[in-house]
Amino acid sequence: MTSISASDSRAVYPSAKVVQPVWVRIVHWVNAVAMIMMIMSGWQIYNASPLFDFTFSRSITLGGWLAGGLLWHFAAMWLLMVNGLVYLVLGFATGRFRRKLLPITPSGVLADTRAALTGKLSHDDLSTYNYVQKLLYAGIIVVGIVVVLSGLSIWKPVQFQWLTAVFGGYDFARYVHFTCMALIVAFLVVHVALALLVPKSLRAMIIGR
Repeated sequence: MTSISASDSRAVYPSAKVVQPVWVRIVHWVNAVAMIMMIMSGWQIYNASPLFDFTFSRSITLGGWLAGGLLWHFAAMWLLMVNGLVYLVLGFATGRFRRKLLPITPSGVLADTRAALTGKLSHDDLSTYNYVQKLLYAGIIVVGIVVVLSGLSIWKPVQFQWLTAVFGGYDFARYVHFTCMALIVAFLVVHVALALLVPKSLRAMIIGR
């Protein structure tokens, strides 16, 4: 009986090729945990001084009270910042960002959006992002950077006076931070929905293939 090596099996079965390398999977799941902790503890902090005429249910907050929420938020903040820095460095160093996220063109985004809305957007090749994915992933990286910087300006408004000033002052920085949080939550909802609609993308993020 003829045996088939791992490399041969990938050639015979294209679906067996590596879609998500190990480092991407690690930072992805660490980021998911850190982001959920940040969001839930952030809602606890928000409830202590709401920006709008509503508060979040205690059942979806983390920390129990303001001091507890702050402790969780700061712990998750360092995890998110270190993990995010690793992701950015490796993303640029390996050329992954260039290969995966570029180019992004208005015509491509419009065409793929129409295809997605009509159920005609192909997901056969998970190694290649469509234009909608490129825009979303590139956009969430920018939002992630802004949410960290605005968070720092809120946390240390005296030490980072220049940064707080960039965001228009302490009060306006809170609105920027909240807006970024809302965008991240919206992204997570869409991201999870697409993972459920295309289960093989979730499998690839777990086992790589």
